[in-house]
Amino acid sequence: MTQGRSLTRLLQIGLPVLTLALGVAIWEAVVRINNIPDYVLPAPSVVFATLVTDWSLLFASLLTTLLTTVQGFIAAAVGGIAMAMVFSRSKWIEYALFPYAVILQVTPVIAIAPLLLIYLPQHLAVVACAWIVAFFPVLSNTTLGLKSVDRNLGGLFALYGASRTQTLRYLKLPSALPHIMGGLRIAGGLSLIGAVVAEIAAGSAGAGSGLAYRIAESGYRLNIPRMFAALLLLSIAGIVIYGALSLASYLVLRRWHESALGKDN
Repeated sequence: MTQGRSLTRLLQIGLPVLTLALGVAIWEAVVRINNIPDYVLPAPSVVFATLVTDWSLLFASLLTTLLTTVQGFIAAAVGGIAMAMVFSRSKWIEYALFPYAVILQVTPVIAIAPLLLIYLPQHLAVVACAWIVAFFPVLSNTTLGLKSVDRNLGGLFALYGASRTQTLRYLKLPSALPHIMGGLRIAGGLSLIGAVVAEIAAGSAGAGSGLAYRIAESGYRLNIPRMFAALLLLSIAGIVIYGALSLASYLVLRRWHESALGKDN
């Protein structure tokens, strides 16, 4: 049984890596066999070489984008969880405000970004875009979690005279943790997307330019290898963010929730 689980885990790790290596090899072969110019489709070897030669520029832009992403994510996490807790205390507030949260979610951020850039400083506008995209998953998941408390446990708390604050602290929030962590995992990637969209809309050069600007700039100059290198860094950043939040979710839930307990078996 243990060997079977080890083999399964090895396949879960090895197969994606093998698929990636095969795809990169085919990409390299197609470019070289057909002599495709770098400004049309650069080979993976050229992309990696560009990543090394332009590392200082791309890494500085990556840090700018990550700073915006983290700020937007933190604002979404704090605001979404706090608003969901308010909704759990008052149905009237939920009925009054939740539709506007939905409207904020379904409105394309690419349409909102130019308006925010008019009324807010550039960095604050970019952070606001990251917050707008990431806010709703945290709010909706946390609200769902707070409403999904076992009725028998709720009745037990009421029987023993627990206050609303005690019920929220000792019953609703712990029960909602799986939903909250799920919302945070979604929000992490979305905050990166929101930051990238806002940076493209901002379109400003300088030391504070993020990776999105570098991608647009590379496209204008037909520096396609740098464009691919910047895209690679963005993809890696998104994977790292999701992995970090998944690890945090596992550490929070591993001792008591079934979704995490199964990973230890």
